[in-house]
Amino acid sequence: MAEEITFDDRDGFIWMDGGLVPWRSANVHVLTHALHYASSVFEGVRAYGGTIFELSWHSRRLRESARLLGFELPWSVEAIDAACIETLAANGLKDAYVRPVAWRGSEQMGVSAIRTRPHLAIACWAWGSYFDPDAAGLRLDIAPWRRPPPYCAPVQAKASGHYMIATMSKHHAEGRGFHDALMFDHRGQVAEATAANAFFVKDGVLHTPAADCFLNGITRQTVIGLARRRGIEVVERAIWPEELEGFEQCFLTGSAAEIVGVASIGPWTFGTGELSRQMRKDYADLVRGRLAAG
Repeated sequence: MAEEITFDDRDGFIWMDGGLVPWRSANVHVLTHALHYASSVFEGVRAYGGTIFELSWHSRRLRESARLLGFELPWSVEAIDAACIETLAANGLKDAYVRPVAWRGSEQMGVSAIRTRPHLAIACWAWGSYFDPDAAGLRLDIAPWRRPPPYCAPVQAKASGHYMIATMSKHHAEGRGFHDALMFDHRGQVAEATAANAFFVKDGVLHTPAADCFLNGITRQTVIGLARRRGIEVVERAIWPEELEGFEQCFLTGSAAEIVGVASIGPWTFGTGELSRQMRKDYADLVRGRLAAG
């Protein structure tokens, strides 16, 4: 078996604080504030055929995420867009995952970070499917951790600190033979998977948890728009676990995951129906430029 290439030991270039640097030289100090106190925000974006899908939307969210954590990025949306495009080209990629990440530096140690300097890096690499589901779809466990209430964290920031319980929940699920986990929120309502939003189908209607304590994903919003464009009713609401047995279909959405079907969540099972297949096709057509954004 060929030796796996780790993410720190690759050929190519990473854009860092204003310019491209060789991949292996894109390093930060061990006392960087973000490493100790999770003062970091990031984006996950996909490029299709050399075009980065909804790039400006992601760049705006990156800046807003940083603002919600209390630091301002000196790079404009246009500058971040340009850096992402430059990085993609420098690495000779057309279909790729693009990862902008911003963080507080090493000028200050301790909880306070008012004297730290913001940094920005952008990497990209070829990345196929985020999930490797069975033919019937993903099998989800129920996560042992819950999404916190909005008064405990800036839930609409795509911040690294929010993903600690996601990693723990995913590891717990994988250790039990599942692909991923469904997380409930602080009230016990259905929230999301560890890194993707959830949709359910019943009687031709699309239901999705209201994003009031977890990230309102860009892919989630895109899918809602595509569904409504087709005249499909979309209901954003509180969903309780006992309702899951009544849904006919389920799928997850995310920039990395794209749209992937779910076969089961804990004891509840779902089929693969026409509505889910149509959403996957419409999304694939949109990101590949075969469907006008309109």
